[in-house]
Amino acid sequence: MQPVHFDAGLAALIDHTLLKPDATAQHIEQLCNEAALYHFAAVCVPPVFVKQAAAALAGTGVKVATVIGFPLGYNHTGIKLTEIDLAAAHGATEMDMVINVGAVKNTNWHYLQTEIAAASQITHQTAGALLKVIIETALLTLPEIEQVCHICATAGADFVKTSTGFSGGGATVNAVELMRKTLPPQVKIKASGGIRTRQEALDMVKAGANRLGCSASVKIVAL
Repeated sequence: MQPVHFDAGLAALIDHTLLKPDATAQHIEQLCNEAALYHFAAVCVPPVFVKQAAAALAGTGVKVATVIGFPLGYNHTGIKLTEIDLAAAHGATEMDMVINVGAVKNTNWHYLQTEIAAASQITHQTAGALLKVIIETALLTLPEIEQVCHICATAGADFVKTSTGFSGGGATVNAVELMRKTLPPQVKIKASGGIRTRQEALDMVKAGANRLGCSASVKIVAL
């Protein structure tokens, strides 16, 4: 049975997300059921629940995303690459990886470029998946956002994502507009963190977001 009165176009842009530390298997089951019912683009779940989500969503057209280096991003690069491998083996087809914000603050652009390029290579060639790079815009200055976006583009990211939602701030229209202005057209934008209403979601899309990370997804798409 299909839900009535929901915005299917907006639903198709949403990663239905549950990343709370107290998430249970029952919560993930509900998340996947909702994602299949509303035809969300993907679910975004903790790595330990990827296998469950992939099984639940098989044949539905809903993708399975997971997080890498989450939520702080300062894991060693090798750990992040191993996480990508494991996530792919369990059925994830989209990897949302947190950057090393400390590398940005130390202007260690080579480190950032090398890590994102390595993640891009393993995600694309080994996993056959998409890489979304989470840059944590709330912690960055505007020039840092521009520089990181340039690096993400040259290193092969498929998406640049605003936020984890765990570091003091989420997506803003201003940040999304700056990212869209800076990134080449082929690199997409995922706005996430703090998007709780339909109007906020529409504002992010208008600003240039191609995908939205939301936990209030059902409420957002309801008409």
